[in-house]
Amino acid sequence: MKSVQSVEFYTGSRQELIPDFEKDFPYIASRAELDKYIGRFAPWHWHKMVEIFYMESGTLEYYTPKEKIQFPAGSGGMVNSNVLHMTKAVSQTQKNNQLLHIFDVSLIAGEQGSRIEKKYITPIVTAPQIEIIPLFPENAAHQKIIKRICEAFHFSSNTFGYEMNLREILSEIWLLLFELSYPMLDKNRECNRNNDKIKSMMIYIHEHYFEKIAISQLAQSAYLSERECFRVFQDCLHMTPVEYIQSYRLQRACQMLARGQESITAISHACGLGSSSYFGKIFREYAHCTPSEYRRKWQDSDRL
Repeated sequence: MKSVQSVEFYTGSRQELIPDFEKDFPYIASRAELDKYIGRFAPWHWHKMVEIFYMESGTLEYYTPKEKIQFPAGSGGMVNSNVLHMTKAVSQTQKNNQLLHIFDVSLIAGEQGSRIEKKYITPIVTAPQIEIIPLFPENAAHQKIIKRICEAFHFSSNTFGYEMNLREILSEIWLLLFELSYPMLDKNRECNRNNDKIKSMMIYIHEHYFEKIAISQLAQSAYLSERECFRVFQDCLHMTPVEYIQSYRLQRACQMLARGQESITAISHACGLGSSSYFGKIFREYAHCTPSEYRRKWQDSDRL
């Protein structure tokens, strides 16, 4: 199982890049060491692969366009394909580790267009009302699924029949999740057309964050009016476009401070944040410390 300490993205996107993901067996298991993520959170992102997880320690908050859910140690869940989400460790003192199965549904669906895909896979991955399926140990049905999720982490790739045994247990977990979520499929919910719009605008920001971004330009990137642009950001990310632009610029600044030696002034201009004095002011409001203090904290932690 690979330890992960950051989220990687495709260039100019917030679609997560999954390292070591092989087409002939599209699956990886990883341990997310959230205390080593810059800021102890994973910013808004999405991925085509399904994510099934177990909280090994600590408490993690998952945010999606529709809700916020806390997952304490011992709980688990599934994040659906292409769902926009972010995560944040709640505790700043205890360890926050998450175990993840990440896989393309073709692994259990088999051939494209198969009966299994049509009957059991497509109804879930195409359901906009199913963003996250939470699992808590107090519920007997949930506990059964959590147990199987944990058992699947003990499979070794060096043992005979590893791929077939893993696919079998993931299929069993999926069937249990399907049964659990089946009542949600009958709910008449309007298709979330905002999903593609917010992703288009996020990509535009990620490609132009170092420039001056006019809301009119941002709205045009998703073929929206400015009013619609504000509404989509509020509905999906619960913030204004201006707030997201500044948040993303500050996230980029945090990464540069934690990983490099560029001057504070250079980082401020590179992230589209203007003068170093303005950067210092808004950075203290965002990170509750100065840029220099932030750099020392995270660069010192890497040396421990």
